[in-house]
Amino acid sequence: MTNASETTGSFMLGKELDILMTERAHLLRVAGAAAQFVALMESRALPATVATEADVLAQSVNALPEDTLRDALAAITRSR
Repeated sequence: MTNASETTGSFMLGKELDILMTERAHLLRVAGAAAQFVALMESRALPATVATEADVLAQSVNALPEDTLRDALAAITRSR
């Protein structure tokens, strides 16, 4: 009986890992697009109504670890 329980648990864990990896891929694309946007945006040309959000976005991108940022930029390069 333990073997069937372990098999079910392993299956469920595998499914959860698949879901998490898919979510990571989506989040990397979002982070990559945000990083590219921040790199190309002209902050002085932005309307004052979006300046705070643009600053939060820029700070969030800058806070990413270098390897995560590299993966994020690679994710948007591959999808083009």
